[in-house]
Amino acid sequence: MPFYNCQGNIPSKRHTVFKKNEKLLFEQHISREGFSGIYSNMYHLSMPTKLKEVGDLVNINLIAGKAKHQPQHLETFNINQNGDMLKSKIPLLFNDDIIISISTISENMNYFYRNGHFDEMLYIQYGAGIIMSSFGDLEYKEGDYIVIPKGVVWKAKLVKKTKLLIVESKSAIETPKKYRNRFGQLLESSPYCERDIKVPVLNNPINKKTDCLVKVRLINGIQEYVYDHHPFDVVGWDGYYYPWIFNINDFEPIVGSIHQPPSVHQTFQGKNFVICSFVSRLFDFHKDAIPSPYPHSNVDSDEFIFYSQGNFMSREGIKEESATLHPMGLPHGPQPGKYESSIGKKKTEELAVMIDTFNPVHLTEDALRISDSKYPLSWIK
Repeated sequence: MPFYNCQGNIPSKRHTVFKKNEKLLFEQHISREGFSGIYSNMYHLSMPTKLKEVGDLVNINLIAGKAKHQPQHLETFNINQNGDMLKSKIPLLFNDDIIISISTISENMNYFYRNGHFDEMLYIQYGAGIIMSSFGDLEYKEGDYIVIPKGVVWKAKLVKKTKLLIVESKSAIETPKKYRNRFGQLLESSPYCERDIKVPVLNNPINKKTDCLVKVRLINGIQEYVYDHHPFDVVGWDGYYYPWIFNINDFEPIVGSIHQPPSVHQTFQGKNFVICSFVSRLFDFHKDAIPSPYPHSNVDSDEFIFYSQGNFMSREGIKEESATLHPMGLPHGPQPGKYESSIGKKKTEELAVMIDTFNPVHLTEDALRISDSKYPLSWIK
């Protein structure tokens, strides 16, 4: 989505004869909003529609737990479920727009994966590996946001065990509109630019006739399909539709003489939610500034924060891989003593991912099992 990209070999004109070794190649058009959104054209050795078998549908039915309307501290560091990406994924919160999950990947995927109904954003808490797709390889590392649009066939290859925060969105996950000019270029005032974005590197096409299992995520479950050829048989592609990476440490924070609102930390947008990055930054420089966030009531948002690294100056009892939820309808802010003790501080060293949803989220039973029961009353000393 970020900008036009072209890799491998493509014809000079769309929808025209294109051959490799005298064999006609098959063009695949992948696009948003029918044929009026962003798109890419890919050129395959085999017809991408050659389906050999329709397998099982594994139902997924997210059920809201019986949660009270209160602040939540989710101790995700206590989740010990491992496996490949699908086996280890634990949904924590959801609504009609997004699903937020945690996954600790300890095994490689012995299948291919396509999310048919959701865009995905994978935040790498720790680990390293490669996202291999029809568009090419993306090497990932700690702190990476990996954005994978719906419809992309991919699999993960581990270099190191990997922990992920996963956001699945029914709408596109995009760079914020306020950061783009009318041509789509990121503005000079944007906290990151196109140079910070990593795109896939296309490899030589795999021309292999073999049964390949592709698991497709749907709203109601995961459907298995078998194709008669390897899906990474692309000789070239071009367009705006492809997976990409942005690292949280490349976000350039916006600071001011007094405390800035959370909106200056926005990194991505989707329908009815935003994703923000809190990174290491200088504090406010007014002589009477209070660097700590002020107590606030964002009456139109549920606020979810995943604490990735560093010292979180507005919270007590929060560790790396903690997550908090502050629902709309209740004011929230720094815990006792944190507001006062921030005065005079010059800098914060922290990494955190915030997701503000504009519709209420539901907590799953898995989320409630790791909820800190003392957290809602922790503003009383």
